[in-house]
Amino acid sequence: MSDFLRIRCKNNKKTKNIAIGSTLLEAYHEFNLNFPYGPCSAKVNNKVEGLGFRLYHNKDVEFLDITSESGMRTYTRTLLFILCKAAKDLYPEIKIRTRASISRGLYLSASMKQEICSEAVERIKSRMVEIIKADIPFHRHEIPTEEAIDLFAERGDESKVRLLQSQGSLYTTYQELDGMPDYFYGSILPSTGYIHLFDLVKYDNGMLLRIPNRQNPSILEEFAEEPKLLRVFQERHHLQEVLGLSTVGDFNLACKMGHAVDLINVAEALQEKTIANIADEITRRGNVKIVLIAGPSSSGKTTFSKRLSVQLMANGMYPYPISLDDYYAPRTRVPKDENGEYDYESLHALDLDFFNLQLNQLLKGEEIELPKYFFNSEGHLPSGKKLKMTPNMVLILEGIHGLNPDLIPDIPQESVFKIFISALTTISLDDHNYIPPSDNRLLRRILRDYKYRNTPAQDTIKRWPSVRAGEDKWIFPFQENADAMFNSALLFELAIIKDKIIPVLEQVTERSPEYSEVYRLRKFLMYFNSVSDKDIPPTSLLREFMGGSSFEY
Repeated sequence: MSDFLRIRCKNNKKTKNIAIGSTLLEAYHEFNLNFPYGPCSAKVNNKVEGLGFRLYHNKDVEFLDITSESGMRTYTRTLLFILCKAAKDLYPEIKIRTRASISRGLYLSASMKQEICSEAVERIKSRMVEIIKADIPFHRHEIPTEEAIDLFAERGDESKVRLLQSQGSLYTTYQELDGMPDYFYGSILPSTGYIHLFDLVKYDNGMLLRIPNRQNPSILEEFAEEPKLLRVFQERHHLQEVLGLSTVGDFNLACKMGHAVDLINVAEALQEKTIANIADEITRRGNVKIVLIAGPSSSGKTTFSKRLSVQLMANGMYPYPISLDDYYAPRTRVPKDENGEYDYESLHALDLDFFNLQLNQLLKGEEIELPKYFFNSEGHLPSGKKLKMTPNMVLILEGIHGLNPDLIPDIPQESVFKIFISALTTISLDDHNYIPPSDNRLLRRILRDYKYRNTPAQDTIKRWPSVRAGEDKWIFPFQENADAMFNSALLFELAIIKDKIIPVLEQVTERSPEYSEVYRLRKFLMYFNSVSDKDIPPTSLLREFMGGSSFEY
């Protein structure tokens, strides 16, 4: 029997004989790779593993650094572990919770005897630096789940206890740093010395963990104030804490006790109440003639606009939807992206002059003929549909550029009401493992594309990075311009989506480059106990993605 195995490295397209039982980190050095910021993790047969993963069979390996999304997740996860260790060293009673990805960093709350102050944050940061300089290794342990439950119960970590209690796993893997155990659902770096850059600052009532820029890891992400977005997150977190449903473990146990229908009803009622409040604010202003609705992909903008229209009608207003898609410019005027492809995500793919001309005509009481866009060189053409505004009419415009000030620069701002909508996921796996809103939206989009567009999950996942790049450029920089923000995430939705989307994800084979993302999504969905969709109302925003809606799309 050979003492070696064959490893094919996708980074340099070389194959080497590696000693059986070697770690990925050892294999990285065998291939003489030299990443400027070092490796973070690796795809092993298209499954992301930590650098401590041992090789016992022939494998295809692709090493990932911090410039990859997966590598950045590993880096951030490791940094969070170090922060929790530093905080516990200084303040044994402290309880750190990850709250939101915001201001281009990770927002954390810190529960202690008094509100955490700037001095305490600075002390934690200094202790983190000491831990990083000491280059302390992380250790991975696998023990029976009941022992893991006892371990975290002794440390007072009830969120991890509830998560593990609600799972059916016989064994549990956890990580340990200098005697402190923690539990993460993804890989971490081999030792603390792999961290090269971070910052920790006092932010609102908690802390902001700042991370390197993916495109240029030698600098931190540029800080961006997002007070409105933070307030939406905080309001939802507060409500969930009142209900005792901050984590997936809380949710799973509540469902096991027979409260699933109650949770669905409360979550749906909360959204309807928020939509009604927004409609009331629009009505109260008295002079709003245009409502702009913007948000990233799969936020539920279409269903939200329909439900908002219902509430506006209940207030005696007449909402009229206008599609921004019908104002695309002729193809000869559409800008191209860096790959030479037509960039239909760009604001300048719209015929802005014609769009603003028609809006101004409508506001002056004139009649217009609405356009209809055809995907050909002619661009938009007359539709034959005429429109003239009545005194109680409000135009509903939904599209990704709704909050961009360059969309309608000449329209009186007192006649415009702007709404930002996104799936701002607030339920976490446990106190230290939050669920990125982008994962929630990606799952929605995979389900919708498969169901309504016959698009396989592989294709949706492949296109997702370009979709998100467009969002970063054209949507998120303007979100704070909103007059109102709406959180379209539903507390129960991932438990509902789980059984519907797993069969779709399973169609992606291990040979596909997108399999690593499929594997990650499936892995985190398994933490949720499944919930039936039979009690989801037909007006639910979630119906836009899984079917059964009473609205027409």
